[in-house]
Amino acid sequence: MQGTLEGVSDANFTARDRKLLASAPYSRASIPTHYQKQVVAFHRQEAPGSIVVDSDARYLYYVLPNKQALRYGVTVGEDAQAWTGVAKVGRKEEWPSWTPTDGERKRLGPLPARVEGGPHNPMGSRGIYLYSGDKDTLFRIHGTNQPEYIGQAISSGCIRMTNEDVIDLYNKVKMGSIVVVLGPGQGNIGARMAALGPRS
Repeated sequence: MQGTLEGVSDANFTARDRKLLASAPYSRASIPTHYQKQVVAFHRQEAPGSIVVDSDARYLYYVLPNKQALRYGVTVGEDAQAWTGVAKVGRKEEWPSWTPTDGERKRLGPLPARVEGGPHNPMGSRGIYLYSGDKDTLFRIHGTNQPEYIGQAISSGCIRMTNEDVIDLYNKVKMGSIVVVLGPGQGNIGARMAALGPRS
């Protein structure tokens, strides 16, 4: 599966993005090359504009025309917390606030009632909210204040991206777009495509 690395550009950053990311509480994490944003071959059947999350391989694909996709490295949910299924983008928010759920409080201990949007917030720079019909699934694709964990399964179920990558995705994805989150054993898209060989 050939890939072409896409450089990180702040061309789509707002003035607020530049200010908040400049004072982020983490140093710029070193993301392995295979988890950096790149254009790759993509032979699944989802339409351009869709999102496919391969939880097994820790990749998110934004489907492009001509059997290609933008692939981003992500952090996914721990086994017991992971969500799978088909949803749609029901809401989008810049620098969202975070209200811990009862489950997160039980697992993680004392947490504030609410954290305002900003560089210390676990939701990061953008939130893409997944809905089933008109109902919020409570799962999101969002940024992170822990980019060093990209490529791991440690989240409370949400899909985390670097703040730079989630801004890029946020600017591309439309409201109502389909999001497919593949469960354990359903993913590893890259390996399956490589095994299939090139297609015309």
